[in-house]
Amino acid sequence: MAEHNELGKSGEEIACDLLLKKGYLLLEKNWQHRNDEVDIIARQGNTLVIIEVKTRSTKYFGEPEVFVTRKKQQFMIRAANAYISIHNINYETRFDIIAIVQYNGQVNIKHIEDAFYATL
Repeated sequence: MAEHNELGKSGEEIACDLLLKKGYLLLEKNWQHRNDEVDIIARQGNTLVIIEVKTRSTKYFGEPEVFVTRKKQQFMIRAANAYISIHNINYETRFDIIAIVQYNGQVNIKHIEDAFYATL
């Protein structure tokens, strides 16, 4: 597996651990619908949480969360709408980003709730 894929997988595991410690119920990992993918789908109380995990080995090019582009947000919104429809979900929905920087054995995690809103 390529190094960047291993970094991404490691970041998703860290994010899942963080969410579980915060009391979230994990529903899906790497959920796909057509060409769209959501890293993590979870529930916090009566809120469906759609989560993008961005993991980097450096902040040299900026914070990881800045790489969740408008286009990526649109893909996530489309996937979330499909998930909600398929599973007949009536919860409020929010979009979070978990930004992780792993460097020299240190891990810096930032959980950004309500990172963006579902407006296309």
